[in-house]
Amino acid sequence: MKRVLVIDDSSSIREQVRNALTPGGYDVLEACDGLDGLEKIRTAGELDLVLCDLNMPRMGGLDLIVACQRTGCQVPFLILTSDGQPSVIRRARDAGVKGWIVKPIKGDLLRFAVDKVLGGTGPDLDSIDLGFGNKPASTP
Repeated sequence: MKRVLVIDDSSSIREQVRNALTPGGYDVLEACDGLDGLEKIRTAGELDLVLCDLNMPRMGGLDLIVACQRTGCQVPFLILTSDGQPSVIRRARDAGVKGWIVKPIKGDLLRFAVDKVLGGTGPDLDSIDLGFGNKPASTP
């Protein structure tokens, strides 16, 4: 079973992610902000993916990604956020983020994106826009 950590200060977003991914066979862990997420990354054992908000109290998503990189953590990140500023997107891309999903979250698109990042089947990841692609968004 693939393990996914969702880090968001909104309990309703964490619940939406859990409800979208659990039926697909994912084990979903939760953290309420970047510091909590960093601790879970350090202690939860092997994780396959981190879904992370950018704007959170105590530690934001980009700071979390940088902190993880400093420890040698290789887990891939997908960003879940309502912030679509080009400068922030560039910083996230430069930090190695695999994709960008704008809130509100659509469960089917989230499942599709997670499946693709983790090597699932289906159309090419380039055929949907996760925020870093050049092609228009399409439904899976």
